[in-house]
Amino acid sequence: MHIVVMGVAGSGKTTVAAALAKRLGWELAEADEFHPQANIDKMASGVPLTDEDRWPWLRSIRDWMSEQARAGRSTVLTCSALKHSYRELLAEAEGRVVFAHLDGSPELLAERMSGRSGHFMPTTLLPSQLATLEPLTDGELASGSLRIDIAKSPEAIVGEIIDSLHLEGA
Repeated sequence: MHIVVMGVAGSGKTTVAAALAKRLGWELAEADEFHPQANIDKMASGVPLTDEDRWPWLRSIRDWMSEQARAGRSTVLTCSALKHSYRELLAEAEGRVVFAHLDGSPELLAERMSGRSGHFMPTTLLPSQLATLEPLTDGELASGSLRIDIAKSPEAIVGEIIDSLHLEGA
């Protein structure tokens, strides 16, 4: 199984995914680590990525999840996965793929982004991410994906994901 902790910048993907992977004892990966340098440079200069920038990046993430599944490992992965088409590509990975969408108000997201340091995504790109975000579809929700309010504590969010996916003791 692969749990993709998704959402726009500032939603808490890294914090939640790290806590979730630790609690479950699963492999953890940050989608940002799969970006080529050209994508990082583009975002750092305040330029949003295009779909053409994202497809190779998303394919490398999908392939990594498949490699982990073939090795018998479940994973937790952070990835914005803003568009349904991106999630469809990621869902092609071997094993079951579910998305945990961390969702919150634009104000809370901006507040969180402005309070962090050492990240290449500037707060000025939040509006473009929110404009790009396509909510989980009914089909995605029916297959186990979740929408979670980020106003809760990270521990409560991790508990909700584990409970919703019936993973306690996994």
